[in-house]
Amino acid sequence: MRVIFNFSFMACAAIISFVSSIALAGEKKYDTGATDTEIKIGNTMPYSGPGSAWGLIGKAEAAYFDKVNAEGGVNGRKINFISYDDAYSPPKTVEQVRRLVENDEVLLLFSTFGVPTNTAIHKYMNAKKVPQLFVGGGGSKWNDPKNFPWTMGFQPSFLNEGRVYGQYLAANHPGGKIAVLYQHDDYGKDILTGLKQGLGTKASMIIAEASYEVSVPTVDSQVVGLKASGADIFMNFAGPKFAAQAIRKMAELGWKPVHILNIPAASIGSVIKPAGFDISQGIISGGFLKDATDPAMANDAGVKAYLAFLEKHYPGADITATGNTQGYVMAQTMVQVLKQAGDNLTRENVMRQAASMKGLELDMLMPGIKISTGRDDFAPIKSMQLRRLVGERWQPFGQVIEANSGP
Repeated sequence: MRVIFNFSFMACAAIISFVSSIALAGEKKYDTGATDTEIKIGNTMPYSGPGSAWGLIGKAEAAYFDKVNAEGGVNGRKINFISYDDAYSPPKTVEQVRRLVENDEVLLLFSTFGVPTNTAIHKYMNAKKVPQLFVGGGGSKWNDPKNFPWTMGFQPSFLNEGRVYGQYLAANHPGGKIAVLYQHDDYGKDILTGLKQGLGTKASMIIAEASYEVSVPTVDSQVVGLKASGADIFMNFAGPKFAAQAIRKMAELGWKPVHILNIPAASIGSVIKPAGFDISQGIISGGFLKDATDPAMANDAGVKAYLAFLEKHYPGADITATGNTQGYVMAQTMVQVLKQAGDNLTRENVMRQAASMKGLELDMLMPGIKISTGRDDFAPIKSMQLRRLVGERWQPFGQVIEANSGP
């Protein structure tokens, strides 16, 4: 009887332990900003000021989260997307982000826009151990998990974008003379550095550089000076407003160099159309997003899903504006991370899931471009495709380029 008693006791203990382990495995875990019914996500965008064209990204993200909420949310929780205007001003960004973290008590920051603005909150977010996910700006500094484990980028870094352009020019225009217009902050400096790295031993092709502050009214004088240098290649590393000004000024001056425009200013709706299709023909840019207006993509399942989303949840949106497409893709990525997190909505687990994406394909990413991350890899998108403006749309050429290689 003693043996039987001991066996029964051990069996009961095992059962209790098993049941307890199931209960523990199913336990919901939350940090500030998450509950059984809600997930608070914070964001800042330049809805006003010199970078206001980029504000479309935030509007598209808000519309996508509305769609998700209308369909039941993420794992039964509704997304509360709190987005403030920072006017592309770093001091304002600091103010608004402190408000989001300390007053609104969000679980995480998502898609806060701009390199200088995110730089201003970079150390603060990591000191607070609050995720700063999918930064809206291609600074290479966002891929530094060792020193900044709470910050992750999204698009190809500006450094790598510049490298691709440099490699292209060195191979296809080795005798050219390059003039560069760039924004005088980390955004412009990063892509200029990448260009020089990509050119490698041909970096001497750069014969003129001109920078501008985002507070200036125009870049006309810079463009005049760059034309006077005798350059036959023009690198337009500017934000949307100033990129469009440069295109118009070049036409006015009759200057027709090989013209490369950086990704942040490659929107048909926000830059090319206002500048003028007729004077923009032949411009080259990089890209990682599909063009919803391209007839060749009319039967693409991802494009169809995107257009259906715009029609139902974001009526009146400009389908030619890259900002809307980017906001859609970034919001899809954020939702994927939250789905993976399940009922463990701690900030630590959210970062763990963000660093565990493997070959994620999304509706509006170009064919061959996927999202992948790892514990030591906080650069979700590393590839890009060169494109040339033909008519009213971008026409891809060449192969998808892995944009994280050096010169």
